[in-house]
Amino acid sequence: MEARDLETLAIGEFGRLAGLSIKALRLYDVSGLLRPDSVDPDTGYRRYRADQLDRARRISLLRRIAMPLAEIAKVIDAPDEEAGPRLDRWWAGQEAAMQNRRGSVAWLRGQLMHGISQPEQTYAVSTRDVPATKVAALVTEVYQSTLVEAMRTCEWTLREHLTQQRAALTPEFWVLYHGPVTPDSDATIEVCIPFIGAVEPAGEIVIRVEPAHRESYTTVARDDAFYPRILGAYEAVSAYVARHSLVPSGPDREIYLNDWDQISGADPFVQVAQPILE
Repeated sequence: MEARDLETLAIGEFGRLAGLSIKALRLYDVSGLLRPDSVDPDTGYRRYRADQLDRARRISLLRRIAMPLAEIAKVIDAPDEEAGPRLDRWWAGQEAAMQNRRGSVAWLRGQLMHGISQPEQTYAVSTRDVPATKVAALVTEVYQSTLVEAMRTCEWTLREHLTQQRAALTPEFWVLYHGPVTPDSDATIEVCIPFIGAVEPAGEIVIRVEPAHRESYTTVARDDAFYPRILGAYEAVSAYVARHSLVPSGPDREIYLNDWDQISGADPFVQVAQPILE
């Protein structure tokens, strides 16, 4: 190790070189993301090694793109061959969330400018039988503003676990809504990935069987899969269920059929479904 790697820096100087504030460095110490080399037992004054600057600068850059601390820890602590793909997956989630917001803005602009609105989409609703399906699942709490990012984070966590255990899976994943997601109140969602194989649960990942059931559903194109336009699909399914005197038997769900960036805007992207009693 070179002599300069053994040099220690006061927290202010270290923060200046790393592009981080003293407040941020204290937070990263408490969270375990970036521990100081030493802490004076009397004054609490922190000092850092010069060879910690590379980690600190990476943290600074990741914070500049608004990556949460928990995700930063996963990226910078991952082996080199995994860190890049983790960053790519997280950024793809940010782009998907932005695309969702962009669609909402376009819809609102039409509503606000002289009452112009986009033509209402009509949805054909069908009914199908769904067999019992083994899934890996994660449950989380979300607001509308954090929904897309939470969905993608859960999806990637599940896929990583299933891939490590050599399960067979497809691009499909489900989001079950155990309550209404709004801008002002959180709700519970459950992200599920169907798979084939022998997989053990780990941490918060649950392995369970989604019971066989019958459901009414409709399919939404990628360009219509944003709030509030996707509400038309929910309304179509709800109206179908009421019109045929069917009884809902489980949470509303969205079945995502493919990756956002692998299909065009008019391609089928997600199915909105409501389980019903036989």
